[in-house]
Amino acid sequence: MSSPFQDDTSTLHPDENEEGDYSSRMEDLLGEEAFDSDAQEEAEDDDDNEEGFVYTGQDASDTSAAYRDLMRDAMGSENDPEEELEVEHSLIVQDDDEPLDGFSDHIPSASVSSAGILTPPRVNSPSLNGSPANKLLARPFLHPNVSRLRSYTPGSRPVSSASIGTVGSHFFDASPAPSHFSAMSRMSSLSNLQTPSDVHTGQAREVFRWTQLRNITHHMYAPTASKASSLLGPPSLGSPTVLAANGLICIGTAAGMICVYDFKQSLKCICGNETTGKTVGPVSALALSHDHTFVASGHTSGHIQLFDLNTPHTPARTVAPTTLATVASGRKEGHLTGSRIVSIGFVAGRHTALVSADEHGLSFYHSLGKVLFVEAADILRILGKYPEEEHVPSPLSPGLPSPRRRRKTRYTILAMMPLPLGVTPHPTDSYNVIALLTPTKLVVVGLKPTPKTWFKCPRVVDGAEEPSLRTRWKGSMAWFPSNPATPVTKEPNAPMLAYSWGNTLHLLRVSESRTRQTVRNSRTGKTSEVEIGRIVHEAAGKWVAEDTILAVQWLNANQVVVLTATTLDVYDSRMSKLVEHVKFDGLSLISPTLGSTVNGAVSYTDSVGDVGHSVRVYKGKIFLLGRESVQAGTLLTWADRILTFVQDGDFLSAIDLARSYYVGDAPGNSNGLPDDPELRREVVGQKMRDLMTASTRYAFSEDRMTDETHLTADGRGVDRTALFEGLVRSCARACISLGDLDFLFEDLFQHYEDAGITRIFLIQLEAFVLSSEIRHVPPRITQRLVALHDEDGRPDLVERVIWHIDPTCLDINQAIHLCETHRLYDALIYVYTRALRDYVAPVVALLGLIRTVQQHRRTSAEPVPEGHSMEAVILDAYKIYPYLANCLSGLSYPSEDPLPEEEAAQAKKDVYTFLFFGRSSMWPMGEGGKLVLTSDEEGAVEPTYPYARLLLQFDSESFLHSLDVAFEDACLNDDEEPRTMNRLIIVRILLEIISSGNLPLSDVTFTNIFIARNVPKYPQFLEALQPSLLHGILVRLAEDPDPNTREDRQLAAEYLLSAYNPHESDRIVHLFESAGFYRILRSWYHQDRKWVPLLSTYFDDPDLRSAEIFSNVDVILESCAQSSKGVLPSDIVVTISSALPQLLDASVTSTATLLDKHAPEIHQAALNSLGDDHDRFIYLQHLLAPLPPSDDEYQPPSGPSLKPPQELRQLFISLQCRYRPSDVVAVLKSLPPDLLDWPDVRHRCEDQEVYDAVVWALNWRGDPRDALTKAGTFEKQLTTRIVEAFSTLDTAIEKDLDGLEAVGRVGIEICLERSQGASATEVPLEDIWFQLLSSQINCVQSIAACASDLAADREEVMATTLSALRSLVQDTFSALVSISSTRAVSFPRLFKRLVTSATEASTGTQYLEFRTILTGMLESYRSDGDMLAISKKLVDRDLFDTIAEATRERGRGWMPHTRTCSFCRKALYAGSEKQIVVSRTGIMYHSLCLPSE
Repeated sequence: MSSPFQDDTSTLHPDENEEGDYSSRMEDLLGEEAFDSDAQEEAEDDDDNEEGFVYTGQDASDTSAAYRDLMRDAMGSENDPEEELEVEHSLIVQDDDEPLDGFSDHIPSASVSSAGILTPPRVNSPSLNGSPANKLLARPFLHPNVSRLRSYTPGSRPVSSASIGTVGSHFFDASPAPSHFSAMSRMSSLSNLQTPSDVHTGQAREVFRWTQLRNITHHMYAPTASKASSLLGPPSLGSPTVLAANGLICIGTAAGMICVYDFKQSLKCICGNETTGKTVGPVSALALSHDHTFVASGHTSGHIQLFDLNTPHTPARTVAPTTLATVASGRKEGHLTGSRIVSIGFVAGRHTALVSADEHGLSFYHSLGKVLFVEAADILRILGKYPEEEHVPSPLSPGLPSPRRRRKTRYTILAMMPLPLGVTPHPTDSYNVIALLTPTKLVVVGLKPTPKTWFKCPRVVDGAEEPSLRTRWKGSMAWFPSNPATPVTKEPNAPMLAYSWGNTLHLLRVSESRTRQTVRNSRTGKTSEVEIGRIVHEAAGKWVAEDTILAVQWLNANQVVVLTATTLDVYDSRMSKLVEHVKFDGLSLISPTLGSTVNGAVSYTDSVGDVGHSVRVYKGKIFLLGRESVQAGTLLTWADRILTFVQDGDFLSAIDLARSYYVGDAPGNSNGLPDDPELRREVVGQKMRDLMTASTRYAFSEDRMTDETHLTADGRGVDRTALFEGLVRSCARACISLGDLDFLFEDLFQHYEDAGITRIFLIQLEAFVLSSEIRHVPPRITQRLVALHDEDGRPDLVERVIWHIDPTCLDINQAIHLCETHRLYDALIYVYTRALRDYVAPVVALLGLIRTVQQHRRTSAEPVPEGHSMEAVILDAYKIYPYLANCLSGLSYPSEDPLPEEEAAQAKKDVYTFLFFGRSSMWPMGEGGKLVLTSDEEGAVEPTYPYARLLLQFDSESFLHSLDVAFEDACLNDDEEPRTMNRLIIVRILLEIISSGNLPLSDVTFTNIFIARNVPKYPQFLEALQPSLLHGILVRLAEDPDPNTREDRQLAAEYLLSAYNPHESDRIVHLFESAGFYRILRSWYHQDRKWVPLLSTYFDDPDLRSAEIFSNVDVILESCAQSSKGVLPSDIVVTISSALPQLLDASVTSTATLLDKHAPEIHQAALNSLGDDHDRFIYLQHLLAPLPPSDDEYQPPSGPSLKPPQELRQLFISLQCRYRPSDVVAVLKSLPPDLLDWPDVRHRCEDQEVYDAVVWALNWRGDPRDALTKAGTFEKQLTTRIVEAFSTLDTAIEKDLDGLEAVGRVGIEICLERSQGASATEVPLEDIWFQLLSSQINCVQSIAACASDLAADREEVMATTLSALRSLVQDTFSALVSISSTRAVSFPRLFKRLVTSATEASTGTQYLEFRTILTGMLESYRSDGDMLAISKKLVDRDLFDTIAEATRERGRGWMPHTRTCSFCRKALYAGSEKQIVVSRTGIMYHSLCLPSE
């Protein structure tokens, strides 16, 4: 029989609209007071009068107040007259288990000790290390890398054409006298000032509150019945298998019965009996009707039962399974016998309309009606195909399937659920929508008006989904029906469907879409428009979990509970994010298929995760059917979490948590709070104020303030300081978030003041002041805070506080008095500028310090020693320069924050007017002012421009640096107002001051540098300066003899020359040459193509690196040669010749390269300039035998040079023999053959006793016999000298031994060369090998002959010598063996000649020595042979293992690319009758599908 749903293949895109939760149609189960408007509206719509979820049985926990009452204590309404008292009582914390008198009725039974107040340890306010002022240099200074007047200024910025820009003072970073609170500046990290939060983030946050349903647990999980119960024969319920909880709690059992409980845990009835239970088998699926009157159950045998709870003992309807034969006959459809029912549900509001699904992928619609009081079931197949063979139940257990493991197919139904009715009607209700989930797709069908498949959603596996094949068979789903309209939506919300595949959760919104279509009546022929509806869907979200999802349930209209094997998560569909994530053992719940694992019908791995029937949600309560108990849980709301802290006595954490909800950074969900941010802040803000008030009243209650924790004599001291410190911190953070500090400074401070513990309050408040979280502090509290540090003798802390508090909150007289008393000049500047808006008073105060320092310098020329009292004065006096830089740039000091425009303009005007006034001034202006004097002597005449002059005299570089920063400010551009200060006026005043002659030369120089560098920067403002003034500045820059400022003066001159073209150019050039302004001179000479003086600037400049000198000189010489037809002029050559000492002093090798390239004719002159032969050797070696290039060479040579004359080449050979004798042969090989006079080379080498080079040279000229003869002669000479050295006790034999070895190795090289290739026929090879070996053996025998007469201390030297020579002989024999395959040399014959000659000419001792040499050589050959044999065996074994492994792998066959035939694309079955053909490339075919060749 075909299904009406299989022919409809139309797939629609889902439009998800979910309705409310099951609670949408029922009244509020728990009857708790809700905190959000939606929950209240939902509760008002419920008509059911069920009682709240309160356990009052014998197993109920004993609590002094209901959860609702405890919540009201902390979060009660403002209209409650006893609210404050109740909140105060709820915050009681005791030191023992006994409640305080008068509060026992309000304290929870589980008392909390004083340790329960988990406030963090006391955190001291930030302070500086050590004394208020660190020990610095007695004479501060600006580092040259910081000063703008120096030649190197890091991070210098270009100046705009308008000279407008905000400039930050460099003094604040590098000032020699930093502020005592400089660590608290804007550049300091505020993290050091933050007080740690009092919220206990280290503890595990409670997300769900679980309660064990003890009565149900005791009933369902009862131990073995007692003897009396056994005699009475109580019914055996069996172990629980599945759960349903919507209105009632229904639990199916393995005995085929159903236990029904109400929410008071009272057993209402048991559906079924033992007799029917044995027939139908264990309950595997369970559903409760919408009105809580009928229960439907599916069983492992395929039976379906419907129970009326009014008559629960016998089923109202029973649907028995059928067989394939019955189905084939067309008499009946339904689940086959032995098919386990995996899902069952009621359709809409009907009691007799069910849908069910089994484990084989078959799903049916059952209409269980009656006709004439006779059951007339109508069964309609919705999805699936009947199997080809029927699975017969096991004869041992009729209710259990056959033990044979069934293979899962793609038609397996993972989950099925009909759309329940919502609180409000929705168009989708009329379609009787059913959702079915298979491993490959989601199918949504409708039973009305006609059965139809509305849409399908195929499964798309991406990279985020769990890749394991096992997750293919894991899926779950849950509907949330329509719920009432909200003020935002205005219409009922559409149903929502949550379903999962593997670890991916999908959300769909399902709704109805109506269109109008034209329909023609077949009988009348008339057409009419008919409105037709259809089910559509819309994707509403997607989320990937960390593990495979085992179950999903809707917690409310927006949140889904997701269960995995290790976690229990809450996903918020509205925010599209995970809001809760807690560890939970999902595998501890009951699986209805665990019993089937015994006979192997279901694997344990698949069964243990089948816990979807053990998780249910109803009205926000989560019900779990565990293996040991039944639990109900609630997701804690914001009020619950706050109340948790209140119940624990930790009211500080309650305040902090409320603040986190207020600012929106609280972790987890925000259920119970309004969605609107303003309304949310209003609700939480009021509760936060109530908590602060109640906490304060409790902390300072009379009973608590006089208890045993207060031990001082007057009874008003406090030992529990952590509590009171934390209260200040929590309330301060809360008040900052609220933007209202009245409670903090009025109510809370008054309590601390009344208790005599204001110090605690002030110290905690200071941290918030220093972090700039609180800047406005009432003056009376500010006064107390400043006085606190003053009494403690910590003026540095006073300075920090003053700077961070808003100036309007300061007691001006107190602050100025303290700053002047303790010399807190940073704070004094802050008070004057920010509180009094007086920017000249700080200058006056600091000028007084400078005058004091100048008077001290006048009386004492010695530097100020470390620790002297004047050192602190100097440090403070230097603060005037960064202050001027900030003030004249429109910035505050020392924070460098921009000042308001009008205030900045007035400040600049006042300071400029005061600084550059022509005579001494009164300050403050008007009555009470004093004359500000600057002269060193009292009563002396004041000079003109006294204040600018004093700043120049104290430290001209720092003052001019500040002016350079100020010059970038745009206020100096305005020249419209009369007598307004501008750059031109300031420059003229500076010129007038330095022209008076009272300043040191260094101050004059820095002033000239300042003017010279600013003239080209601001030409439009300084163009009125006369050329004579600029010329004088240029001349003075060049005439200063100080070498330390030479580069600074040169850079300033370059700046000035970019805007001024001087006259008297010859005089200027002469001055620049004397001053060493080589960079300027180079640019002029290069422009005029004056090559000789240009070269001189490079030769004379001491600041240039050698690489720069030679690279630039090379470029100049190339340019000069190009202009002279490739030949250097004679004056250039003369200039280079005269500069040879300087060039050679810079680099000998670079000089050699430079001269060889441009002037090789003066090589001899360069060598003559070198007084040391070793330097001459390095010079010539670089030309003729260059070493690898070094980093300082500007142009390393590529090979031997051909330009040096013959005599220099021969000189090089002599020097090579002298300084590097071991490398002579290598050098001779590298040189071209025609470059040397070989007879002279041999003569020089022989004179220097470099015998190996002589032997090599003779052989290289084509005479190997003479070379070996010469080698024998040299060996005899060296051997004789070694023997004489031993006889005369001379220790210098190393050189002769090295010579012997070198000659011997050259002889080996000659013999090998002549024994290979065409050279083998030119000379008798056996003779030359005999000649070489006999000479070497004779040397060994001659030296060994004198070994017997040596002293004991010479025996070690003799042993070393003989060992080296014997090793040389062995190397010769090895070389001979390597070419012994040639027919020209017979090794046996040669060996015989050597033995004969040695025997005839040797004594017994000498013959013994010869035998030792030969036997050692043969032993070495034997060892080499043994090693080769071992290596061969190892290689053979490795090769065998490799081949054997490859053979085994090949015998296993090839891995196919796919598991389908490459031709017909059908599956390949190894056990089928079809044969399989595998090609060499791994492609597989059925034998019948193999393509013909």
